[in-house]
Amino acid sequence: MAGGAIAAFLAVDLLLVFTPGADWAYTIAVGTSGRCVPAAVGGLVAGYAGYTVLVVTGLAVLVARTPGLLTGLTIAGAGYLMWLGTTTLARRRALGSPAGGGTPDAPAIQSRWRAAARGAAVSGLNPKGLLLYLALLPQFARPGAGWPLAVQVGLLGVLHMTDCAVVYSAVGTLARGVLRRRTAAARVLTVISATVMVVVGAALLIERLAQAGILR
Repeated sequence: MAGGAIAAFLAVDLLLVFTPGADWAYTIAVGTSGRCVPAAVGGLVAGYAGYTVLVVTGLAVLVARTPGLLTGLTIAGAGYLMWLGTTTLARRRALGSPAGGGTPDAPAIQSRWRAAARGAAVSGLNPKGLLLYLALLPQFARPGAGWPLAVQVGLLGVLHMTDCAVVYSAVGTLARGVLRRRTAAARVLTVISATVMVVVGAALLIERLAQAGILR
């Protein structure tokens, strides 16, 4: 696979990853709440790993061409984002408490698993991620490059996951730094990020229902 194609993909992919959306909102919410940012980012990356497997095996095309399945995925993802944003807003008053001080190991481990699971749901249930994979990755795969197309697409998927891991880790770390310095600012960031999750979820739901002809 040519280095030029990889460089071009990285340039486009980083622009997309740097665009704030549901992933950013979730990462900021985790960071400002004092929870484990690496676990949350790992969950987000795991969701994209699932999409990478789907694209490599060709199952992503089947999902995209099955209206009922795609609608169900959209409804599940949109509902989860709205629920997560709503519950985050409901807990925003607890942001002033110290994160992790004197917390037993078992609850801390449970919190890390919860953050990872929620991250995987945020990215894995977002059909926009699947459609992005279908629209973006094949454009940079070259049939005559000497590598099987599945290997090329898999490599591009891994690069996308790496970009996500680096960018989201930085975003979460910065958000956590805000929590340690200014609790009021952390509350504002959390309200904004939670609201974004609710808005993105509602927009996904309305858009898909309109495409399905349920909303006219």
